[in-house]
Amino acid sequence: MTVEAFAPAKINLTLHVTGQRADGYHLLDSLVVFADIGDRITVAAADERSLQVTGPMAVGVPVDDSNLMMQAAALMDPARGAALSLEKNLPPASGIGGGSSDAAATLRALSGLWGLPLPGTQDVLPLGADVPVCMSPSTQRMRGIGERLDGLPPLPDCAIVLINPGVSVATPAIFRAMGKRDNPAMPAELPTWDSVGDLAAWLKTQRNDLQPPAIRLEPVIGTVLEELSGTDPLYHAMSGSGATCYGLYSTDAEAEAAADQLRAAHADWWVRAGRLLA
Repeated sequence: MTVEAFAPAKINLTLHVTGQRADGYHLLDSLVVFADIGDRITVAAADERSLQVTGPMAVGVPVDDSNLMMQAAALMDPARGAALSLEKNLPPASGIGGGSSDAAATLRALSGLWGLPLPGTQDVLPLGADVPVCMSPSTQRMRGIGERLDGLPPLPDCAIVLINPGVSVATPAIFRAMGKRDNPAMPAELPTWDSVGDLAAWLKTQRNDLQPPAIRLEPVIGTVLEELSGTDPLYHAMSGSGATCYGLYSTDAEAEAAADQLRAAHADWWVRAGRLLA
């Protein structure tokens, strides 16, 4: 018996850094969504834990216990073996939660394979701050260090383009390059958006506080945003700590046309068009 699970890209439409705890962890307030672009996980019963990685982004992905999928399997049941397979389509270390989403999808798949309940937020937090929000890939507000999650109504139908210029950005370096860490949070009550245009207009009043330091460390991120601007998105910004950026569009046709334009100009960039998940 095998069980499959989809590990969608996680996009931080906003990312407000609101403080820093005494232990060094940063406090965040983020509007998180997911796209129908992602990795694919397969799990099967086995005597021992193992991981096989295929796909266009497989090079360099570890298959030992340093991989979050292996750690997730050990968390789910340390005494049981499983053959894990990963089709790696998302670029690593790119600000769209690839490893965290893979770990969460592994937990969902193993829950189905083994008939075990999913672990809770506090249980999966040691795997990484993004793992809890990836456990239920839907529109959420993420606060604290990633443990405070509030489900939100589905966003309006929205097409998206994701672009990564092929650079890996180390999240700790981005945080070190920040200036002010106690920035304003999002409003206490988030609005309800009737259209993607309304959502885009609101996003223009918000921030990703990691975007400016990321551009200083990797100026190509600024180039990506400039190129995105030329495709007439309703809104565009960097996701997470980068280097992946995104553009929002009203229709699939507009997103596909933007992706084609970007690929033609930058054949070495990773560019994908898709839709936000409900």
